[in-house]
Amino acid sequence: MDGHMYVRGSAFGARRLYRATVEGLTVCADRARTLAHLTDAVLDPARVAARLAAPCLPHPLADAAMWTGVETVEPGHALRVAPDGRAYTTVWWRPPPAHLPMADAAGLLREALQAAVALRVRPGRVLAADLSGGMDSTSLCFLAAEAGADLVTSTQHWNSPGNQDHHYARFAADRLPRVEPLVFTSADLPACFTGLDERREPLEEPSGLLRDRARHCHTAGALRARGAELRLSGHGGDHAVEPPAAYLHTLWRRSPLTALRVTNGFRARGRWSLPAAARMLLGAGSYPAWLTGAAARLRECAWTNPGPDSWGPRPALPPWASDQAVDLVATVLRRAAEDTEPLDPDPGRHAWLHQMREAGRGAALLHEASITHELPMDSPFCDDAVLTACLTVRPHEAGHPWAYKPLLAAAMEGLVPEHILHRTTKDHCGPDWYLGLRTHRRHLSDIADTSHLAAAGLADQELLRRALISPDLNTGGAPEVENTLGAEAWLRDLAAHPAPAHLVHLHHPHEEHPVDTTAH
Repeated sequence: MDGHMYVRGSAFGARRLYRATVEGLTVCADRARTLAHLTDAVLDPARVAARLAAPCLPHPLADAAMWTGVETVEPGHALRVAPDGRAYTTVWWRPPPAHLPMADAAGLLREALQAAVALRVRPGRVLAADLSGGMDSTSLCFLAAEAGADLVTSTQHWNSPGNQDHHYARFAADRLPRVEPLVFTSADLPACFTGLDERREPLEEPSGLLRDRARHCHTAGALRARGAELRLSGHGGDHAVEPPAAYLHTLWRRSPLTALRVTNGFRARGRWSLPAAARMLLGAGSYPAWLTGAAARLRECAWTNPGPDSWGPRPALPPWASDQAVDLVATVLRRAAEDTEPLDPDPGRHAWLHQMREAGRGAALLHEASITHELPMDSPFCDDAVLTACLTVRPHEAGHPWAYKPLLAAAMEGLVPEHILHRTTKDHCGPDWYLGLRTHRRHLSDIADTSHLAAAGLADQELLRRALISPDLNTGGAPEVENTLGAEAWLRDLAAHPAPAHLVHLHHPHEEHPVDTTAH
């Protein structure tokens, strides 16, 4: 463009871009690992340690690449390189004002979702879709049917007592045209965490996808056997249509009575303590101050004090994180506090934007992992237009304690059966999770004995062993264990695959020189 190179990803990180400098030249790629390999970059131990934190990392740590010298081009920004080699970034996306009443925003969301799903429908092509029974995946299935798709759906019937997902999934499947529903019981599928001892091409960063990797592979094979070429996931729906409660801080200034009523509802439903609710309404403080405070509280369990944090979820490291890991992450947080601006001056707006970026990052990892299953997975809720439409709604109308996902329910009215739109429950896979850990206890013990995290000084080996062998005793819940196992597996995958597969040099015996694939 006008002699400048212009390149960007998506607004929320579902398509990502990275940059590095080589001998004064700017090089960019959609994979950080590509740049790390080409520039001989090394892993940043602080960024590895940060991936142990739960429930999530704050901005800007969450988007950081795992290697020194490799930078992430922030979602919503574009990279420009001038003819003289000078590189800089510009903002190409900004959030819309949050001023629309529910009905108007729901109309925009419906249009955006219809376009996003229709984009994936091709005449004569079988489309796979997850049909969990939840509102997100079910909405995508009815939108795909509306667009004329021939569907094959995947439903997992969890072992947990009182599970209702399969009932709602069956109810939906009975009302979908041109659908072949596949139902997988827990007994049909590999146990959670199957494949802990198998090394694979590593993803861009550590992730908690390890838990269901074998199950996704199994269901992908069944869907491919029915002719599916693409799979839709409801991932990102929770992040998109429900704003975090941090919006209450601003609502208190604009409409105190409404804020007080909504806060009392959240307190009753979420068992918030009175001090936590008071901090939310009265004491947000600046974002740099919040980051500095988070650095000082990394050892505090994020789950022991119910209630929202003003700028989003506060990160906490697990008990088995070493003192060195805590120091490294605290230092990164304090440095970020020196020069980081929030995604929006409004704490609630910032928290929602960050929540959406987390969804985009997860969508990118899901898509990357699905390629190895030979059935690409797309997450329409993480499309830029869909997330932008959600941001137009007044937050207190879309996220309150008396209705479940009211924005999506309003958007899907008349298309998705009311029985599903009025659902107020959400199931979990707790029994399957614990069974998977018990089933693979020997592999977990081996991981603890040969831990790469412990070898790097980032984990206490004995405490890690206790956590993996006796997960029932953990106070931090599943995210702590899953994040640690994800980081451990990722480090092992990197050791087993030091060079990205798409950059391995091929040397034919009859060629004088090897083929240089780096140009691609």
